[in-house]
Amino acid sequence: MDGNAELLNFVYQNSQMGVDTLDQLSTIVKDQEFKDYLKKQYEGYLDFHKEAREKLLESGHDEKGLSAFEKIKTYLMVNMQTLTDQSTSHIAQMLITGSSMGVTDAIKKEKEYKDARKDILALMEKLRKYEEKNIEKLKEFL
Repeated sequence: MDGNAELLNFVYQNSQMGVDTLDQLSTIVKDQEFKDYLKKQYEGYLDFHKEAREKLLESGHDEKGLSAFEKIKTYLMVNMQTLTDQSTSHIAQMLITGSSMGVTDAIKKEKEYKDARKDILALMEKLRKYEEKNIEKLKEFL
């Protein structure tokens, strides 16, 4: 697989993690303002997910989603972390941690694949900035 496809698959998997996690959290969150924000965040990740998939298919590559193991691991981790504390503040903190990891990984990928197509690098940068913006907004819910 070439670097362009690998970078697109990173965007695809990162956004899939966001979609899956936020979908799961939407059934747990009680605070309506927070729930509304998470829905908006979910829709943003869904847009990245669709765009990465389209670009992969256009370039003749299949999307490589998260493995079943990764999905189960994430599902169980969210359940465990919210078992005793379902407060808005705790969930916001969990999401900040996840988005921070996403930012760090995105910066690494941008450096690793600096020779990728400009449109793909632009999508990667857009995702990184989206994650950074989410972190700032989530701080309001701590």
